[in-house]
Amino acid sequence: MGTPINFETVLRTEGKEKRIDSKENIFQLKLQGYHIFPLHQPIDIKRAKDTDEIGRAIIVELTLKEEQTICTYQLVSLSSVN
Repeated sequence: MGTPINFETVLRTEGKEKRIDSKENIFQLKLQGYHIFPLHQPIDIKRAKDTDEIGRAIIVELTLKEEQTICTYQLVSLSSVN
């Protein structure tokens, strides 16, 4: 049996992101399961599936292990403060 992989074009954080470098606006998000995002290309960020875009990010690193994805991204623009 194969391993399920989701190909994503929008990063949904659900408010679970962690800032790891405030100077460079680098964040990390852990997701259950395996998710593939475009690397080094700006993509939209949303808090949840049916919400408006809150900004744009560039995925700088993806780690897939132990049934989870660790996504490290740089926030490049913010649509609103909250």
